[in-house]
Amino acid sequence: MGARVAFHTLGCKLNFAETSMLSRAVEKQGYGSADFDGEADIYVLNTCSVTDHADRRTAEIVRGAMRRNPNGQVVVIGCYAQLKPREILELPGVSMVLGAKDKFRLPELLPQLLSGCEKEAIGGHVKEATVFHPAYSLGDRTRSFLKVQDGCDYFCAFCTIPLARGRSRSAEIRQILDATQILADNAIKEVVLTGVNIGDFRATEGEQLIDLLKALDADAPATIERFRISSIEPNLLTDDIIEFCAQSQRFVPHFHIPMQSGSDVLLSAMRRRYRKDLYAGRIYKIKQAMPNACIGADVIVGFPGETEEDFEETVGFIKSLGINYLHVFTYSERPNTTAVRLKDKVLHRLRTQRRDVLRDLSEQLRLAFYQANIGQKMNVLWEEEARGAEMYGFTPNYIRVSRPFDERLKNTIQSVELGKMAGDKLTAIDIK
Repeated sequence: MGARVAFHTLGCKLNFAETSMLSRAVEKQGYGSADFDGEADIYVLNTCSVTDHADRRTAEIVRGAMRRNPNGQVVVIGCYAQLKPREILELPGVSMVLGAKDKFRLPELLPQLLSGCEKEAIGGHVKEATVFHPAYSLGDRTRSFLKVQDGCDYFCAFCTIPLARGRSRSAEIRQILDATQILADNAIKEVVLTGVNIGDFRATEGEQLIDLLKALDADAPATIERFRISSIEPNLLTDDIIEFCAQSQRFVPHFHIPMQSGSDVLLSAMRRRYRKDLYAGRIYKIKQAMPNACIGADVIVGFPGETEEDFEETVGFIKSLGINYLHVFTYSERPNTTAVRLKDKVLHRLRTQRRDVLRDLSEQLRLAFYQANIGQKMNVLWEEEARGAEMYGFTPNYIRVSRPFDERLKNTIQSVELGKMAGDKLTAIDIK
């Protein structure tokens, strides 16, 4: 067996899909696999750079790998690798850094790395990342993240993703359908569509996201029982998409819709492509079409210029909408973004306080949503992972459910009644 290669992923579902694809490609070349928390010959770290915390985590993880095997080598890929290649290459133990265009060359570059080459950062300008590289995750036999789009053309004031991943580009629908056949052959029951800006899906024949959804609903293997859209911008979530998902038997009633702020002043400063009225209209449309849909949102606190009044406006807006959970991000200054040049910085102490307020609100919203669903009969996809005497799964509308472990139920969908709260989940009651 060849050298042992271990992978670790920071960040989004898209990164997980790409890591999974690269790990399979490396194994096909004859390399052994290893646990990243154990001893490996090569540690591959797929990085994120949404916040400065993700940057710091990269350095911490590299140091940990070197403690586990001082003679090992580290390859850093992903968004942070594109943005700060020279900085990363200076970290002790890092032998190679691969940018957005070249990370997919990892399997062919490993022999060069093992031959004792000089430390090297490989990657050009992000504008050179123009090719769509397909990817999907395997390993969790219940669910797969399927990449359908990459890059972004939006250039929001706070975001480094266009600088790290390049312009928007998409897979072909036929390519995606072929991938679903592979996923079905691996017993996948749920597919999560992932990308940087999924709503901007554009195939070369002019097809848009609604065309992809219809093709998957009609032509993907029947054993894939669920499709879930990971995240979609509110201005790209059209009536057609909402209405289609409402009548589909396979696309679940769950939407994650980035909000970022409930203040039109801040939305303008952030260079977002919508305002509060449009966002509220999307939520209303979903709730009308799918009353029991789960809706999540991203929110940024502490953006430059955010006053206490702006923050309170955001809190009130969230409470008025019927949103069911939040992903809360504390604004951090990112080099080469528009926002880093803005004045009226918010004190870090206030950023932290506002983050905590919204995280508490998110938990209240989630618990209220769960409690409103107690007594409902729903299908739960039971996951393979189990802890102790319990196993876990999710309903179509993203409620986490637990039940006593039963080996026969792993990776199956069971109709249950949703019972009482048990910690952060609902219990399942078998239907007699």
